Order: sequence, then structure tokens, then C-alpha cells
Amino acid sequence: MAQEAARTGGTAPAVMNAANEVAVAAFLGRRLNFASIAGVIESVLQQHEAGPVQVLEDALAADAWARERAHAALTSRQAAGA
Repeated sequence: MAQEAARTGGTAPAVMNAANEVAVAAFLGRRLNFASIAGVIESVLQQHEAGPVQVLEDALAADAWARERAHAALTSRQAAGA
């Protein structure tokens, strides 16, 4: 996924990194199992339409969006018992 995000470029790497950080934090907090980390990241990346990063705010907005979506994915997984 990281290689694909890098190939896509633009906001994709920031989104991938943010989703990864949220998923790993959930794993370390024992709210997500290790095998589900990739699923959270993939879910967020699939929802994202990469755009250009022309200024720092573009990357920060993509990061904030991805963190919100990753938290939503965690909530959905917890509600489903996954």
C-alpha cells in the first residue's frame, strides 16, 4: 500500500501515513488486532481521491481527513465485533 501511495503521489502518502498512525495506535492500545491494521489503512485509501499538494495546508488537510476516516473505520470494526 505504501508503494502504491508513493506512486500515486499528491495527498496519497499523507493519507496512508495518517491512517497507519491511527491504526497502529489502536493496536498498541489493544483496540485492534495486528492483522486488522492493513484493513483500516486500505479502507481509508479506497475512500480517498488523491489531489495535488501545492502548499503545506493541502497535506495537513489530507492528514486530518484520513485520521477522521481511520477513526470511523475503527468504530465500525468495533461495532461489528471485528
